[in-house]
Amino acid sequence: MLMNQDRPKLGIQVRTQGPQSTRNMIVDCAISAEQRGFEELYVVDHIAIPPDDLEGSDGRYLDPLSVLNFLAGITDQIELCTGVLVMPYRPILPTAKAIATAQELSGNRLKLGVGVGWMESEFNALGVDRRQRGRIFDEGLDFINRAFASDQIVQNDQEFMFLPRPVKPPILIGGTPPYAFDRAVKFGDGWIPMAGKNLEKFRHPISELQERFASAGKEKPEVAVFTRLAYEEPSTMAEQMLQMTDIGVTSIVHGGVRYRDASEFSDIAEAISSVRTK
Repeated sequence: MLMNQDRPKLGIQVRTQGPQSTRNMIVDCAISAEQRGFEELYVVDHIAIPPDDLEGSDGRYLDPLSVLNFLAGITDQIELCTGVLVMPYRPILPTAKAIATAQELSGNRLKLGVGVGWMESEFNALGVDRRQRGRIFDEGLDFINRAFASDQIVQNDQEFMFLPRPVKPPILIGGTPPYAFDRAVKFGDGWIPMAGKNLEKFRHPISELQERFASAGKEKPEVAVFTRLAYEEPSTMAEQMLQMTDIGVTSIVHGGVRYRDASEFSDIAEAISSVRTK
């Protein structure tokens, strides 16, 4: 069995959509995850679900950064993560202020998985040209890095103070190579892909990203893989964890979580954590 220092961090998604996104249920699930030794807690992002795409959410989604600011006050150690925050959906200056606030109030426990977005209906609702999302994303990433590097910055030819200015949270880029890797090397600290059953296909890309970071003089990248752990089959789940460790994953995230209530979430968290700690 792997020693603790060699193991990836363990994360889990808490539902911020659908009937499970009530205040009490989110509180209970977050506390349960922290008590069971999960190092990371993830929330997802949708902002304007159309009426013909309500399965699994009923169109109800909480704002991810607002949720993480709320969770900062009821948790103590668990990292608070977005998986992923769709940056082109939001004007970058107030978004950066919300990120800095969450980092400040959580005691530097924030981790940002960020993405370019894909759902055309959401871009339409926002009045944002979907064809420009790559440019908007890159400009937003550049702004966040500049904002967390100096108390005084310039945007739109206006100087202003960016305070509070806590430690910049790690930024993990969502999406697929080559674009995600180009952005990770230029702007970020790692990669946050979605994985199905074939985990082996990530071995070469992770190795490539590690080489690109080394060539750029950057520290080894974080790689947080969103997947579904086979918590119903402990031996299979143990193999998943070992395989992800072997290919260079630094955070294993049980995502796409479906549960009816906090009790079922707690049972899932217990099943995962019990295998991880053996």
